[in-house]
Amino acid sequence: MAKNLVIVESPAKAKTIEGFLGNEFLVKSSFGHVRDLAKKGLAVDTEKGFTPNYEVSPDKEKVVSELRKYAKDAEIIWLATDEDREGEAISWHLLEALKIDEKKTRRIVFHEITKTAILGAIQNPRTIDKHLVDAQQARRILDRLVGFELSPILWKKIRPSLSAGRVQSVAVRLIVEREREIIAHKSVSSYKVSALFQVGGAALKAELNKKFDKYEDAKAFLEKCSNANFLIDNLETKPSKKSPAAPFTTSTLQQEASRKLGFSVARTMSVAQRLYESGKITYMRTDSVNLSDLALNKAKEEITNNYGPKYSNPRQYRTKSKGAQEAHEAIRPTYLENSSVAGERDEQRLYDLIWKRTIASQMSDAELEKTTATIAISTTTEKFIAQGEVLKFDGFLKVYMESSDDEGEENEQEGMLPPMKTGDVLQLNNITATQRFTHHPPRFTEASLVKKLEELGIGRPSTYAPTISTIQNREYVVKEDREGTPRNYNVLTLKNGNIAEEQRTENTGAEKAKLFPTDIGMVVTNFLIQHFPDIMDFNFTASVEQEFDDIAEGKIDWRKMLEEFYRPFHAHVEKTVETSERAGGDRELGIDPASGMKIYVRIGRFGPLAQIGESDGEVKPRYASLRKDQRLETITLEQALDLFKLPRVIGEFEGKEMKVNIGRFGPYILHNNAFFSIPKTDDPLSINDERGVEIILAKRKLDAEKEIKVFGDEGRPDVKLLNGRWGPYLAIEKNNYKLPKGTDPKILTLAECLAIAAEQDANGGPRKSRFARAAEKKAAAAKEKKTPAAKKKAPAKKATEPKKKAPAKKKSS
Repeated sequence: MAKNLVIVESPAKAKTIEGFLGNEFLVKSSFGHVRDLAKKGLAVDTEKGFTPNYEVSPDKEKVVSELRKYAKDAEIIWLATDEDREGEAISWHLLEALKIDEKKTRRIVFHEITKTAILGAIQNPRTIDKHLVDAQQARRILDRLVGFELSPILWKKIRPSLSAGRVQSVAVRLIVEREREIIAHKSVSSYKVSALFQVGGAALKAELNKKFDKYEDAKAFLEKCSNANFLIDNLETKPSKKSPAAPFTTSTLQQEASRKLGFSVARTMSVAQRLYESGKITYMRTDSVNLSDLALNKAKEEITNNYGPKYSNPRQYRTKSKGAQEAHEAIRPTYLENSSVAGERDEQRLYDLIWKRTIASQMSDAELEKTTATIAISTTTEKFIAQGEVLKFDGFLKVYMESSDDEGEENEQEGMLPPMKTGDVLQLNNITATQRFTHHPPRFTEASLVKKLEELGIGRPSTYAPTISTIQNREYVVKEDREGTPRNYNVLTLKNGNIAEEQRTENTGAEKAKLFPTDIGMVVTNFLIQHFPDIMDFNFTASVEQEFDDIAEGKIDWRKMLEEFYRPFHAHVEKTVETSERAGGDRELGIDPASGMKIYVRIGRFGPLAQIGESDGEVKPRYASLRKDQRLETITLEQALDLFKLPRVIGEFEGKEMKVNIGRFGPYILHNNAFFSIPKTDDPLSINDERGVEIILAKRKLDAEKEIKVFGDEGRPDVKLLNGRWGPYLAIEKNNYKLPKGTDPKILTLAECLAIAAEQDANGGPRKSRFARAAEKKAAAAKEKKTPAAKKKAPAKKATEPKKKAPAKKKSS
């Protein structure tokens, strides 16, 4: 048995580190956290100094048992978890859960997984930093207190199964408030005027130095220009510079990977984690832009060798974000001489981005020359302005240029202006006045939300991705594309002394991968702002983050911090339970012409709905679900009345009725007890029988192509080989299993399928479908309410060889 046991969080990290250490070191993984607050109850004793009740997670009992056995036989246990607060807490929990003698342990940290860094850490061990552990404990306990006390109020006052959180609720508030700004925005039009001139045989484009609010004013200006002369009134040339962006932090990597690669925040962090654990980049959760001296020297060497000494400009950057945590390095390649790496496509693309950003940060400024030409008009005082830009020295632009989130009208890339001098007379080609409209504030993308959270000091590098995932999983926010709508605009063109008028059409309001609040997200936000303004206050949330930082630095006591927060908060919760009214986002729209009863929209048990009649009236009210593209705050009376035209029968197919309706997941056709989703491009109120048959047949064809093989004839109809979004996979009941690379699913036997499942069960288990996870969660919650605590769960069904039995009967469809 090895004398030294090294414990890390992940098997990938363990595998990389194992290659750097000798036979005397055994490297094992804890597979993340091994302990957390007990799931039942509050798990925090608020009367005894906020003492937490931790328990080993059921899925980690085997891991803890094995690690305890290895630890017992080892002379020294090296706790090599990540260097941030979360990593420090994992080490502390391992110490407690494994019941290790602290004298046998050494805590080692490193920001990159290289042989030099690992051996250097072994030479410089330390003890567990209790301040960092306390900061993580304080965050975990405070979040449990807030969620545990607020969520039941939401269940009682709005709808069951809702949740609130200290950071997630504030993030949702940002998205809700932005949506309300967009709803309130009134678009105003104006006319932008541009001209195309000829000077010395070359084209010169220029824009007027003002816009016109009215069509008449724009036309009057063009009329003035019909007989005007145009000349160069002034020429001004100025040198300018562009400097490179700092190396990546967690936040800026998430933003840039979203802009340049189209990655979600969660995808970026997953790929970065793999790059870090395989030793290719430094630690990926950091808010520092600092680079080590070794990295600076290596960058200088690479730049000089590849581009020449003129391109090298070593520099250190300073962190600007609020409450920057521990002094880590920025995210950079561990070996800057490697401009690319082997691996999956996502890993290669993200690594390329990190390498370019790091190298560019140490390169010289780009040098430019900007020229501005002012063009006088003989018949009016307005002037045209032409601007050009010449790149004199590309500097860092040779490697990398940072992207932007700006969604305003993009200026055309400025190029070089043709040769000219003051007093030159220009020949007019044409002048165009185009109607333009003001834009509403842009909706958040995942990346721009991270940027906003960081600016406000809300959350930290380790919390951005989980927060954004949580608010989407809770269905307070959806990320989706939305189609635009046609809009007409006017264009006036002056050419050869004549003014032509035309109306053109453009698509406006289209959105791609934007965050939209759901109705339930808006209702919950309203309720929390009304009753818990402190929890929802951006400054308060940021100040709590600062207190966590102070705990990490040993400036304040974590128990005292929790005490000062919890007492007034708890009292306020109790008062709110007693005094607040039920909230459902109720909105009265008007009167139903057919019945004379009032029509409302509100949140129901299964989502937003329209209601005709009073809930406590003599006549039973009628209900209709809102469509996915409709909102409680904006739906009109006419739109709500249309909902009651459903369900509608559109005809018969195969002797069975086709009925169109709208359900929880959108519009559908019900035919022969089967549901067929209606595409977004179809209107359920106008769809006909011919189109209905097309939708049914298309879905049947898709289902037939999805099934590669089903083992119903062998007594296991629950074992299926299916085509999925990412290729073929194995499904057993509600669990999904990856197929080994190169496997032909068509020739797999039942025994081989079960062997694949058994192997993956032994190595961490299958990947459950989204619907299975949701169903399990719902079932567990229901069982917890009904089943006595002492009653034990039945063991989970494992993938085994089939028993000899008659084939299962198929349900009639």
